[in-house]
Formats: sequence, C-alpha cells, structure tokens
Amino acid sequence: MRSWKFWIGLAVSVLFLAIALRGLDLKHFWQILREANYWWLLPGVAVYFVTVWVRTWRWGSMLDHIKPIPIGRLFPVVVIGYMGNNVYPARMGEVLRSYVLRRNEGVPMSASLATVVLERLFDGLVMLLFVFATLPLAPLPSAYRWLVIGFSALFGIALLAFILLAARPARMSRLYAVLVDQLAPAAWRPKLHGLFDRFVIGLQSLRSPREILTILLTSILIWLGETLKYWFVMHAFPFSVSFPVLMLMTAVVNLFTTIPSTPGYVGTFDAPGIAVLTQFDVPQPIATGYTLVLHVALWLPITLLGAFFMLRQSIGWSDIARAVHSQEEQDASPPGPEAKHEDIATGVPS
Repeated sequence: MRSWKFWIGLAVSVLFLAIALRGLDLKHFWQILREANYWWLLPGVAVYFVTVWVRTWRWGSMLDHIKPIPIGRLFPVVVIGYMGNNVYPARMGEVLRSYVLRRNEGVPMSASLATVVLERLFDGLVMLLFVFATLPLAPLPSAYRWLVIGFSALFGIALLAFILLAARPARMSRLYAVLVDQLAPAAWRPKLHGLFDRFVIGLQSLRSPREILTILLTSILIWLGETLKYWFVMHAFPFSVSFPVLMLMTAVVNLFTTIPSTPGYVGTFDAPGIAVLTQFDVPQPIATGYTLVLHVALWLPITLLGAFFMLRQSIGWSDIARAVHSQEEQDASPPGPEAKHEDIATGVPS
C-alpha cells in the first residue's frame, strides 16, 4: 500500500466503479441477483478452463525453441500466473509465472517474459479483430471509437517492431548495443545487454510465418471460447443478445483491463461491459448483475485453482518479491547454455 502504483490503480478502479453504478436501481439489481439461475455458471466455467488449456498449449508452442515442456507440467504454471494477475497489482502474475517456470524448468525469465508479451500482443490484436468483425452487426458505442483507434495503432506498431527484432536480430542487436553504450551508465550496460539478448530469444517464434499464423489462429480460438462462457452465463439472466454483441463486449472489456487498476481489474472490466450491454437495450440492473457475476465467475475459479497449485508446489506469497529479484539478477548475467537458445547473430542453435 506504500506504492504509488497501488493508489493510482485504486483511484482508477473507484472512478470506473462510479461510472458503472451511476443511476443504478439497487432494488431491481438485487432482485436480478436473487432470481438468476446460477447453474448456467457450470458450463461457462468448464469452457473457460478448456480455453486455459488451449492457452497453455499456445505458450508451450512459443517456448518450444527454448525448451520443450509437456503441457501437463506447464498448465499449473499458467494457472499460477493468472491467479497472480488476479491478486497482485500491475499484472505481476506474469513475472510470477516466469519465475515459477524458471524454478521448475530452468528457462531464463527474460526469454519467457518475451513470450508472455507476445501472448498479450496477439490477445490485443484478436480483441481488435473482434471489434472490427462485429461492427456490421454490433456497432461500437461512440465513446469507445478513439480508444479502439489508439489500441489499433499501439498493437500494430508493437507487432511490427517485434517481427523486425525476430527477423533481423543481429542488426537490431548492433543498433541496441550502440544506443546502450552511448546512453547507459557503464555499470548498467552488461545487465541491459543480457536483457536484450534473452528477450530476442523469446521472440524467435515470430521468425516463421507459419508459427505467427498458428499463434494468431490459436488466439482467436481462445477468445471465441471465452465469449462462449459469456454466452452461457447470459442464460442465467433474463435477457438475450446476439453472439456478435458478446464478442464485442469481450473485446471492449479486455482492452479496458489493460488500463492500470486494482488487482482483478475491478471497475475497468465492469464499466465497459455494462456500457456495451445497455447500448443494445439491456436494462441497467440486468446488465450490471450479469457483468458482476460474469466477472466473479472469471476471477474466482482460476484464483482458487492457482492458490491450490501454489500450495502444492510449496510457493509462498512472498515469491513475487523473489521473482522480481530473480529477474534482476538473471538479467545482469550473460545468457547461459541452459536456455538452449539460438545464437543472436546467426539464428543457429548453440
């Protein structure tokens, strides 16, 4: 709570909650929650965990050039990371995920974090694809148009930069080395060079058009599966919208969760979700009840399973601090042979 990031996130969440709950008929809202058919959450949660399994397969395919890892061993690591995102600020669960992977499998953290960044990049691109694909059937509320334009530019530039890094690692490494040697203090240079080298290793899945297409198609499948969970949970409440509207809601709420907030994306998930549904004539009390229940159904099961895997692997809550410290130590050292990485200059396995 001493961190300024915590207070900024708290302020953002309070602001978005105020927007989400403004003018809400509380009596009607509580009635909606009491009368909901919560049995529909069961197939929704089941579908969600299928998507988590597919996410694990996607991550494993991105890690293959570093170290092949069976999906059964990788699944608990993914769940622990998503649990960490739900309870730690600033998506520190991604760092925790890379830390657990290093502890279990010996994969350098900077390399695995690069694959995590790629995951988030492709997730963002799929969200934008959902928005543009559903526009003819589910027009985007005008308040969000500039947000979508901004995210489109951001994700597009990031993807082009990463592809360039993966395709021309030697040239980009020389350019990066010149910048570091000219701008960074001498004591920091070894650490910065090691960070870049390992990060590029994690981007090697972008060197193949086939692998890029595989990651993209898998990401689309993942988010269609998550939208299917939205569809199942919808049946617990007295309203109905088309699947494209739920695709639009999925895209908008997940784009908004990239905004810094409290752990679990309080407010930044709820306000845009309610706004999308009310745009399509769903009464506010019903839209609010549905969105809040959906949020809990997305948050609680993965968090409980992640906590179980943490206990099973004897990982404590203090491991998030060890994860950050471990990353700093590893980045300060040159890449080691345990990463099974490709040579930065030639792309040939070393």
